[in-house]
Amino acid sequence: MDIGLTTISEQDIARHLAVAQAMVTRFVSLETGEGKAGTEIAGTGRRFVPTISTGGLRKTREVELAKSIQSVRPDDPMLSIAQHTLLFRARRGVAVALAVADIFGRQSDLESLGARNASAPLQGEEASRFKRLLSAAAYVAAFALSAYLAQFVESDAEPVSDITEPDFNFDTAQDALKSVIAGLDRTISGASDEQAMLSRAKAFAAQSIEGLLRRKARFDGLGNFEDTHLRLDTDDFTLDGFDVAPSKKRTPLTMTFKKPDEVVGNHIAKFQALKLSKMLMAYDFDRQLNPFVELGGFLFTFIGDGAPGTGKTTLIQMIAGLVNDYCQVADYPFHYENFGVDQISSYQGKSGQNCKQFVTNVLNPRAIGFGTIDDIDQVAAKRSDDRASSGQHEITGVLMEAFSGASTVVRGNCAFGMFSNYPENVDDALRQRAGARWLVDGPQSRDDYIDIFALLAGKNHKIPLGDHKLFEAQQIERAVETAYDQLSEPQEDGLRSVYDRFIAENGAPETLADIGTYLHMIKEREPRFTGRAIKNVTDAIKMRAMDVELPDEWFEKPETFMHKGYDEKKAMIEELRKPFTMEMVLQETNRYADSEFRYADKSDDAAVEKMVRDARLRERAVREVETLKAKGQWDV
Repeated sequence: MDIGLTTISEQDIARHLAVAQAMVTRFVSLETGEGKAGTEIAGTGRRFVPTISTGGLRKTREVELAKSIQSVRPDDPMLSIAQHTLLFRARRGVAVALAVADIFGRQSDLESLGARNASAPLQGEEASRFKRLLSAAAYVAAFALSAYLAQFVESDAEPVSDITEPDFNFDTAQDALKSVIAGLDRTISGASDEQAMLSRAKAFAAQSIEGLLRRKARFDGLGNFEDTHLRLDTDDFTLDGFDVAPSKKRTPLTMTFKKPDEVVGNHIAKFQALKLSKMLMAYDFDRQLNPFVELGGFLFTFIGDGAPGTGKTTLIQMIAGLVNDYCQVADYPFHYENFGVDQISSYQGKSGQNCKQFVTNVLNPRAIGFGTIDDIDQVAAKRSDDRASSGQHEITGVLMEAFSGASTVVRGNCAFGMFSNYPENVDDALRQRAGARWLVDGPQSRDDYIDIFALLAGKNHKIPLGDHKLFEAQQIERAVETAYDQLSEPQEDGLRSVYDRFIAENGAPETLADIGTYLHMIKEREPRFTGRAIKNVTDAIKMRAMDVELPDEWFEKPETFMHKGYDEKKAMIEELRKPFTMEMVLQETNRYADSEFRYADKSDDAAVEKMVRDARLRERAVREVETLKAKGQWDV
């Protein structure tokens, strides 16, 4: 159960300042030995390896973080800005973590048990519970410090991969923090320059968090903290249980935005993109939930496919531009990020890490997010494709888990769009995790081509327009109505044959049983039309039911809608909701099934073209061999 927001006060942090200063200055740490001798064999560059293992022994080590940071630039007695920032953040993080441990103690029985133990040692079950809570408080403190460092240590350098996690000690909160600081000290020691120091420190914080999350199941006193929301207003630092917030650093979004009237054709895709932009702005930051998620119809993932040059990039620019403008009005943080082929690494595991970081950045519950994966067929490989790199397979696994995995939580603050010219090359399981299918086919009609030419030609001419009403065909309501009407019957030949057979046997659908029969017939014709496909169809139907036109006036001033409370937003949206009809059900079923048949047909066509090309090459090779033999030039 959510226990609300708790504010960390500066007075609580100030009480721990002396201890924090001591931890970053000097302390003695007891660590597990690594079993490596420190003596080099002269002239060989190798070390002497003893025959007796010392890996289980523990030894003391003096930890002087301030001196280790200073040694990065030994020729300058004064700390640089980067050095001072890391040292200050480490000290501040320790003080904040101790304050968080105090809050945990007050919210659990730890504080009262500690007071009783101070007067007389606890016995029996109380002593055991006190020890468990003390270890849980140590875990919470280590997590708070690691999360603080991960959020506030910034680095533009290439991430490093040779970082080891701390030798955690969960006896007390101070012991846990000492183990983290000792690990940080070991990680940055010997860094070549400031950028390497910051890069290693940031990677260490991420490694520490991963190590802590793996150990979380060992502690049975963390239940209350899972639902605790802690906030330090001074630093804009928030802890939502054990959710890890991305870095605070945000680079300005530099992008050529497109207005809706600059998008010609693609009527349904354009219409749903407009809806999605407004849906995202209904997100409530206090509740960390979007009313559209609760009411149904929120679009978390979608895939857009079409031939090259049909307007996929323009559509991305339009969505990002709309959301960016709305966020500026509401003063909300907005994060856009694209994941592309340049983030596929040759190092084992690095591609998956890059993709995981991309997903984490977009999912950040304290910002409105929009993430795109352009050319998804090149970035993520089919699991059956043995010619793809291991990095592409890693990305496929990460995206499948992120979009519809066991731990996926849809809050409604972000959306992911996958775009491809060849969606048939995307793994079936990943493609079916796209809740909506947008056919981005570009301008189609004569009017579309006149409109797009007039738009791109500009006004530096005196050529008359002719007999045409400019952009009348792009009026979104009429264009979408026409596009949806066309979907009342299938567009793909494969689905058309199934639909005709269904109508011949059952007549026009009137009940849910009729629709179920139609879906089953599609499944018999196309095996990839699975239960997940049915879920995506029903989600699309719910979206049509929530296909409400949120008035533009709601987004002109933040207090009109965007800054209202969650319950008020939900009530305002519910007033506009309407029930879905059989016509909508049939249209969305045909639209989704059309896409599956389209992908299957494209895949088959590609396979046939390859076989035809190979046959032609064989025939040409035979003719050329015969010619060489006739000339006496063929020597086997």
